[in-house]
Amino acid sequence: MPAYSLQSLILYFLKLGTTGFGGPVALVGYMQRDLVEDKKWISEEDFKTGLALAQLAPGPLAAQLGIYLGFIHYGIIGASFCGLAFVLPSFIMVVLLGIAYRLYGGLSWMQAVFYGVGASVIGIIVLSAYKLTIKSIGKISYSSFREHWLLWLFYIIGVAVTAITQKEEVLLFITAGLVYMLVKAPPTWLKNNPSPKSLLVLGFIADTSESSTLTKLALFFAKAGTFVFGSGLAIVPFLHSGVVSEYHWLDEKQFVDSVAVAMITPGPVVITVSFIGYLVDGFSGASVAAIATFLPCYLLTILPAPYFKHFSNNPSIKAFVQGITAAVVGALLGAVIVIATQSITDISTSIIALTTIVALVYIKKLQEPYIIAIAALIGLILKSI
Repeated sequence: MPAYSLQSLILYFLKLGTTGFGGPVALVGYMQRDLVEDKKWISEEDFKTGLALAQLAPGPLAAQLGIYLGFIHYGIIGASFCGLAFVLPSFIMVVLLGIAYRLYGGLSWMQAVFYGVGASVIGIIVLSAYKLTIKSIGKISYSSFREHWLLWLFYIIGVAVTAITQKEEVLLFITAGLVYMLVKAPPTWLKNNPSPKSLLVLGFIADTSESSTLTKLALFFAKAGTFVFGSGLAIVPFLHSGVVSEYHWLDEKQFVDSVAVAMITPGPVVITVSFIGYLVDGFSGASVAAIATFLPCYLLTILPAPYFKHFSNNPSIKAFVQGITAAVVGALLGAVIVIATQSITDISTSIIALTTIVALVYIKKLQEPYIIAIAALIGLILKSI
């Protein structure tokens, strides 16, 4: 029998979803500290297994880990309620901010707030892209370029394609994963039967030209939840390509504001999808966007959970994820380039963005919500002068 009740675990994730600031890495750290070290509800081995699964599967890292931890002793019921408890508080906060944004977004004080916040968000995303690059591929050095040249190639292609087309190409990510897997760790079945018939790439394109807005939202965000690897802000380029460039649901300023909202609320950063959904089609849009985004990550966590320990160290799977991640992180930097051209419009916004980067680098305990709040205050001051 576990040393805790399901109710206690649900209440823990409800609290974490309400007060847990700092993004996916910080949230994972809180779970490790609270559930493994302090409460000793979860074993170190189970926690590491859940973290490995969350890193290998697409979708938001912290939410997936929370779902897995609920699954360990209480199965599908535990996974479902823990995941819901973790996401629900930030969903409510984001919808309330969406209501306020719709009501007051045209007022001068609201515009002034997001003038500073938008520039600060660019700085946060730039630093996030750099950290993800170092973590996913390697340090920016000659030895890293030589050793991981293929991953760096996927990364550069991801940057270029996203910056030029202003879209995120899912097929590019899948291709990068397959190529890297075939080069670095071909599956055993392929070695035994290397005929061209062994390679089958499946793709699907949903024709939503005649669909309702809610159907389009559901299909788009389901694709985001299914194909986007990497945690937190890694989803930004995918959202930008669809929300701004393809469907024109939001303009550039509104999109940057939606990323800012995700930064100032606790819980998973990916909850920005609810803010976007609300601006597009009210509460129904917010609900559909959230469900469509988190349902794939829920299924991709609970379905392999019972068997994951057996294949988590499979070199082919690891190589596939490495290839995809390199292209995804490159796309994040490409999206930064596109978004920055709209948000960094003068010397003041340039200084705010640079100051944000410097502050996060040199003030280790400084969290993003505090920076966002300071940037909002600066925006108000600058616009009132």
